[in-house]
Amino acid sequence: MTDRSMMTISASDHVRANWGWMLALGILFVVGGFFAFMAPFLASLVVTTIVAFVLVIAGVAQIFQAWRMKSWGGFLWQLIIGIVLLIGGIAIYANPVAGTLTLTLFAAAMFLAKGVFQIILGFQLRPHDGWGWIIASGVIALIVGVLIYVQWPMSSLYALGTLAGISLAFTGWSYVAIALAGRRMAA
Repeated sequence: MTDRSMMTISASDHVRANWGWMLALGILFVVGGFFAFMAPFLASLVVTTIVAFVLVIAGVAQIFQAWRMKSWGGFLWQLIIGIVLLIGGIAIYANPVAGTLTLTLFAAAMFLAKGVFQIILGFQLRPHDGWGWIIASGVIALIVGVLIYVQWPMSSLYALGTLAGISLAFTGWSYVAIALAGRRMAA
C-alpha cells in the first residue's frame, strides 16, 4: 500500500468514527449561515470585527518580528508594515461601520480581479476539459464584483454578511454530506 492509500483509509476511518461530530459541526455551520442571511449587516459587522482583530494580531506580530530581526536590512520596512497593520486594525475596530464600507469595496475589487484573471486563465486552458467552467466562474465573479461596486455604499449593508452566510452554508452542507456518508460506511 502506498502512503496515499493509507492516508485515505485513515481519513475514511476517521470520518466513519466521528460522523456524529461532523454532522453537528455541519448543522452548526448551516445555522450560522442562516443567521448571516437573516441579519446580513450584523454579520458584516462581525466579519469586519474579526478582520480588525486579525490585523491587530498581525501588526503586533510583524512589529515583534521587526525588532527580533533588527540587524537585518529590512527592519524599517517590517516595522512600518507592522505599524500600518496595527493602526488599520485599531481604526477598523474603533469604527466598524467605516471598516465595513472599506472592506466591501475591497471585496468588490477582489471579485473583479478574480473574475478577470479566471477568464484569462480559462482562455489559456481552452483546449483542455473544464476550461468553460473556469470562464463561467470568472464571469460570475465579475458580475458579483460589479453588483457590489455599483450598489456601494448600500451594498455594505449586506455584501460581507451575505458572502459569509453563503460560505458558512456551503461549508455546513459539505460537512453534513461527509458525515452522512461516514454514517452509511459505519452501518
